[in-house]
Amino acid sequence: MTHTSNYDLTALWTIFLSFWQRSILDLTVGHLVVSIVILAIAVLIRRFFSRTIISRIHSWSSGKEGDLSRTIVEALAPHLQSIPIVLAILIIGEFILTNQRLKDGLLQIDQSLIAFTIFWALFEVIGPLCAVLDGRTPIFSKAMIGWTVRVGRAIIVALGATAVLEVWGIHVGPVLASFGLVGVAVALGAQNLFKNLISGIFIIGEQRFRNGDWILAEGIVEGTVETIGLRTTKVRRFDQAPVFVPNSYLADNAVTNFSQMTSRRISWIVGLDYSTTIDQLRDVRNAIEAYILGNQDFVHPPEAVAFVRVDKFNDSSIDVIVYCFTRTTVWGDWLKIKEELAYAIKAIVAKAGSDFAFPSQSLYVEAVPTGLELFPYTKAPGTNRTTAPTSPEVDREPDPSRAALGPVDRFVRDGGTPPGT
Repeated sequence: MTHTSNYDLTALWTIFLSFWQRSILDLTVGHLVVSIVILAIAVLIRRFFSRTIISRIHSWSSGKEGDLSRTIVEALAPHLQSIPIVLAILIIGEFILTNQRLKDGLLQIDQSLIAFTIFWALFEVIGPLCAVLDGRTPIFSKAMIGWTVRVGRAIIVALGATAVLEVWGIHVGPVLASFGLVGVAVALGAQNLFKNLISGIFIIGEQRFRNGDWILAEGIVEGTVETIGLRTTKVRRFDQAPVFVPNSYLADNAVTNFSQMTSRRISWIVGLDYSTTIDQLRDVRNAIEAYILGNQDFVHPPEAVAFVRVDKFNDSSIDVIVYCFTRTTVWGDWLKIKEELAYAIKAIVAKAGSDFAFPSQSLYVEAVPTGLELFPYTKAPGTNRTTAPTSPEVDREPDPSRAALGPVDRFVRDGGTPPGT
């Protein structure tokens, strides 16, 4: 019975060995199984491996939130997980496989994976590395750093693709040379692309504006800059609609950057009634000037000019110019200060006993038709306007000597409405 059992085990072992050594596409079942087991182990331990390495690196660095070392480690964490898989593929290709063609193909895959992992890690790390330059010098603004990151990542992608192609025996140099004529045609067609690219560099280098600035390009766009790209600049209009403006338009045209104002201007013309006396006019001017110079919301001379002057005699008013600057450049705060100034001017004019002028016209009559009724007018108490009396006196026979009258504030046609009422 024991002899029979040994015979059965030997037969079973023989069958197992024949199956283990059976070849499938020049690869034995044994090699295939071992390779799968090695890859499975690598997949299972990759997360544990990356966590161990990251914790070790954190222990070497300060480990504080926002530190450069911590930021770089967190950017590299996904790529560290591929190290066990790369090692597993290398072990399979070097020590497990016996077929040379399979070994070469697997090693090429492994080399491609290594190149991809390295350049992908560089792609992720370039952002934190460039962020270190923020604020070091005036040229390294957020826009410049963002532009540098985008250009650097484009270069890394190109180098990574070249490295992977070289692994598979595809030489990029001759391929690019073979497309020389096509490259010339593409360059001619893409000259606007290069123009916008160079314009973007000048915009960032000259610091015309930065992300978050409020700009105005006459006839092009007005709004807040969100992104200065390689080809276009994204500007958010005040109606929240985004506008993508080619960089050449913003480089070749005048651009007003309101965010770089040191102060904000208020320029008004206050029209006073012609009945305002000289003393009232002087009181109004002095009171407005005192309000501006006594308020810290306004910039005072000699830091900036502040004028309150009688400017000119206009058609319907005596004009007083109010010209000053506010310390804030924020539009909402500026509107509030301007509103308070309007309240103050209204109160000052009323206190002085004067009034604001409004557009009006005077009509002169050369001859009065015979039989026309004339009504005298009186001024209403406390106003500068003329109104009709409640019981007008009717002049049935106009005096011929009044054929050429003065202003028609004493004249009303029969059944008409007196001007100014």
